[in-house]
Amino acid sequence: MPKTKKMDESAFAKIVKEFDAVGELIRARQDEKQAVLDEFNSESKRFFFGKISEKTLSSSARKTNQELQKLDGEIRKAIASVTDLGLQARKFASAQSPKAFRATLSGVSGGGAKKRKRSPVRKKVVRKKVVKRKPVAKRKASVKKKTVTKKKKR
Repeated sequence: MPKTKKMDESAFAKIVKEFDAVGELIRARQDEKQAVLDEFNSESKRFFFGKISEKTLSSSARKTNQELQKLDGEIRKAIASVTDLGLQARKFASAQSPKAFRATLSGVSGGGAKKRKRSPVRKKVVRKKVVKRKPVAKRKASVKKKTVTKKKKR
């Protein structure tokens, strides 16, 4: 009796669950980044109104930039993880491509893997490289130069 392919739903659900978790992580990091930007904006307003010094604002800017770089790195890692999970899910789903069956009077036929026709392998044509040489009359004769050393005075 022929059998159709059955998807392993629990394995696919696991991939989708991870995908969702990483998506939430990205969103959380973006919210943190926005909070850091808002906090620095309020610091700069306090500087504008003279409540904090320029030195305090510059140290706050340095700290904010470090935090933003850290969050950007985490977001990039999460995006790479989502890409990998997406490829896994795609590969998993594409493995579920249906088998071809036909119902006939004698029963069900098909379900086997189709054989692909192989194209004949052709060898690559290797072309000879032609080196062009200058005619003998036009070639420059190489002349060795003698080095002259000066005598030291005694």
